[in-house]
Amino acid sequence: MPRLWHTVRHLRAVQIYGRAWHRLHRPRIDDSPAPPPAVVRDRWRGCARAASMLSAQRFRFLNDEHEIAGDDWNSTALPKLWLYNLHYFDDLNADDAAARLAWHRDLIRQWIAANPPASGNGWEPYCLSLRIVNWVKWCCAGDTVTDPALRRSVLNSLATQARYLRGRLERHLLGNHLWANYKALLFAGAFFDGAEAERWRGVGLRGLRAEIDEQILADGGHFERSPMYHAILLEDLLDLVQLATLFPGAFPERDVELWRHRASRMLGWLAVMTHPDGGIAFFNDAAHGIAPTLAQLQAYARLLGVAVPPASDDALQALPVSGYVRLQCGPAVLIADVGEIGPAYLPGHAHADTLSFELSLGGRRVLVNAGTSRYDIGAERLWQRGTASHNTVEIDDEDSSEVWSSFRVARRAHPLAVEHGRNDEGLWLSAAHDGYRRLKGRPLHRRRWMLQAGSLRVEDRIEGEFERAVARFRLMPDVRLDGPQLRLDESSAVRWQVEPANATTAAARSTYHAGFGLSEACDVIEIALPPEAGALTTTFHWDC
Repeated sequence: MPRLWHTVRHLRAVQIYGRAWHRLHRPRIDDSPAPPPAVVRDRWRGCARAASMLSAQRFRFLNDEHEIAGDDWNSTALPKLWLYNLHYFDDLNADDAAARLAWHRDLIRQWIAANPPASGNGWEPYCLSLRIVNWVKWCCAGDTVTDPALRRSVLNSLATQARYLRGRLERHLLGNHLWANYKALLFAGAFFDGAEAERWRGVGLRGLRAEIDEQILADGGHFERSPMYHAILLEDLLDLVQLATLFPGAFPERDVELWRHRASRMLGWLAVMTHPDGGIAFFNDAAHGIAPTLAQLQAYARLLGVAVPPASDDALQALPVSGYVRLQCGPAVLIADVGEIGPAYLPGHAHADTLSFELSLGGRRVLVNAGTSRYDIGAERLWQRGTASHNTVEIDDEDSSEVWSSFRVARRAHPLAVEHGRNDEGLWLSAAHDGYRRLKGRPLHRRRWMLQAGSLRVEDRIEGEFERAVARFRLMPDVRLDGPQLRLDESSAVRWQVEPANATTAAARSTYHAGFGLSEACDVIEIALPPEAGALTTTFHWDC
């Protein structure tokens, strides 16, 4: 009961009564003929995306392949998240989509026949939202629908989906789900002509204006603090910019300029949160292969004439509202989490990763958080969200924020005393958090990073009483722990040492999850802080 209370007390009223309304309410099915489509000015040109349709019936989602038959759209034998991806229809606009055009046409016919209105996974609002957008893009990509009967069927289905979505907006979930709902209404409202389409546009515009103001923070970050979801919503804004060029006059110029401006700021934020290898840092729910990379989004922005911020050579880059800091010294890049886990009422994608960090050397990752490979309820999902899977300190075997279930958080850590700067030695960052104040000894974790030429020093101090505190440093799978060294390859290594000398160190085997459905074995350094000292310094040295 206390855990439930500490979860629910942060929610907005609409998240409570809206949940009941969403379960009980079903809008009327309106399958009347679609409004006439509007005139498209140009062909749709999207952001790069890997193909997921491998044959006419075989698909690869979340690093997992399955074949489907005509009645498999809601199969209980397949993972729910995999089925959701099937209903999204991302492959319609993936790389080399034209080569799979015949498959796409047949797939759409199958979906319409097998998924009557309001039935099954495909009619859940988030699936509706992503599919509406993908179908509209596909229809705008050229001569994709030349058969009159198929075209009429696609248009009528699109209109029915948009009408149903209009009555199923996910106001009880808020966040990226509601954002996706509004984006879909904007796509349907621009693609069709007439009064009904104008009403869809009106709902989408009013809703998205409010969501942009709330969800995009002053430093350009998305308020859920997940680099992966940030990239997804950044692509959404760029899509809307292109939609406005394909349907001139569909949107007020002030909205289009807002989308351009916010997209540019979001590109700058994502650059700070991207490792030299081109991939995002793993904080909160984050994995490779779900959202476009920084380079892909930059290329898409340039295609649309959206300003791409120049690469920064600043050694210290702070995102003060999001709570992330990037330090760079020579070949070393450190990205640290010193912020809130997310918005108080919406921490569903949050991890208990406060004061964790990742480190790259010479363009390759060396110290990493564990990543995200699944969303289903279970021990593995809990562990991936927990403190022990991140490069930070775990006290008395508890998480710094009380993550539970798949997307729930009760009591959560708040950052304190965040400071950073430069001195004669190099770059430094310090912060604390109060996530463990709920424990009997009311411990407070303080951490200070010092990055300089050839070394990183991490100082951890625990104020208050505790029985067990463990600092963990997780290695990339291709980095091998060899006693006092981290072997990067046969000729280069990172040396590490610990103070005080009586700190207990251990080598553990664990896992790293670069993408959904992926798991690789990795080494972890575990260092127990002596309770009598309450302080620990871990130093890494390198010559590269």
